[in-house]
Amino acid sequence: MTTVTRADVLGFRVRAQQLERASGTLADTAVLDLGVQDTGPDGAAWALAVRGVEVPVGSPDLALAWTLRGAPHLYRRADLPGVAAATAPFSEADAGKRIYDAAKPLRAAGIPIVTALDTVAEAMRTAVDRPTVKGDMSGRLAELLPEPYQRYCRPCAAVHPHEQSFRIAALRAGLELQPGTSPPVLLPIPDFRPAERAPAHLDVVRGYLRLFGPATPKLAAAYLDAPVRDVTDHWPEDVVEVTVDGEKRWVLADDADRLAAGPAPTTRLLAPFDPYLQLRDRSLLVADPAQAKALWPVLGRPGAVLVDGEVAGTWRPRKSGKKLTVELQLWRGVDREALEDQAERLAAVRGVELAGVRAG
Repeated sequence: MTTVTRADVLGFRVRAQQLERASGTLADTAVLDLGVQDTGPDGAAWALAVRGVEVPVGSPDLALAWTLRGAPHLYRRADLPGVAAATAPFSEADAGKRIYDAAKPLRAAGIPIVTALDTVAEAMRTAVDRPTVKGDMSGRLAELLPEPYQRYCRPCAAVHPHEQSFRIAALRAGLELQPGTSPPVLLPIPDFRPAERAPAHLDVVRGYLRLFGPATPKLAAAYLDAPVRDVTDHWPEDVVEVTVDGEKRWVLADDADRLAAGPAPTTRLLAPFDPYLQLRDRSLLVADPAQAKALWPVLGRPGAVLVDGEVAGTWRPRKSGKKLTVELQLWRGVDREALEDQAERLAAVRGVELAGVRAG
C-alpha cells in the first residue's frame, strides 16, 4: 500500500481543482462537474475566476439549481439533465436523510420518501409556470399538497411545505434558480427532462474522489449528505488504496500517479464556500483547532488565504459604496503583492474599485 503525505494530498487537490492555472474554459473546469456552491456575494463567479474563468453566473451557458445538501450550485447548462440524475437520492434511506425532519410525517402517513419527492416535484411544476419568488411558490404548494407535506412555521405563523423537500425536488421538477435573486426566484427550464442515468463525469461519488481524494466513503457521504452505506454501494471499482497519516483511503486509479507531484505554488483568496474549503476532512487542511474555528465558525464564515495549498489566514470583504477593502487576518508571512493582485481581481469581478488591502 502506498503512503502519501499531507503535502501530497493538498498539492493533488489544488491541481485537481485547477487553482494553480491562469486561464481555462467552462468546458474544462473540473469543479463544474460536481457543482460550485453559489453562496454569498463572492460565490460561484469568484470560484470560477480564481480558476481562470471569468464568466458571470448569469451566462446562458450556466445554470443555477438547488442540488447537493439543498444548496444552490452552478453547472454547465448542457449538463442539467445529467445533473438531475446524478444528484437524485440513491435510495429510500438516502431520500429520507436528505429531507431531514420532513421524513417523519411522511413515513407516519405511509408515504415512501421517493414517492413524496415525485409528488412535490409535480406540484412544483404546476405552481411555477413563470418566474416565481420562492415565498409565492411555497404558498401555492401549501394549497396543492396534503397535510403530511406541511409544517407549521412559528416565525411566519403560517403553514409551509418542508424546506428541504422542495429544494431536493426542484431540479427533478424542471426548475432552476435565477442568479442574483434574494429571495430566490425559480424559473421553468424549457423542455427539461432528467436523464435516466448520470454520465460518468457527473457521478457525484467519483466527483468527490476526483476533487477531494484520497478519501473514504464516510467523507464522501458527509459531503453528499447521504448514508455511508449508499456511498459504499456506489464506490467505484477503479480505485487504488493508499495511506494518509496512517488512515486507509482511496483515490481513482487514473489519479494515483498525480499524488507525488508535490506542492502546487499558488496564492489565492478563496471565498467562504469555495469548493477547496468544502472538504470533509477539515483537520487535514487546518490542524490547529483555533485556526479551524476561525475559518469555519458556525455563522459568518470568512474567506481563506491560500498559499501553496495551505491556509495562511482568513480574509473578509468590507464594501462601502463602490469601494472594496479586503481585511486580512494572517497566520504566517505571505507574498503581499500576490494578495493585492488577487484583491484587485476580486474588485473587478464585483464591479467595484479596490480601496485597499488591510492586515488586522
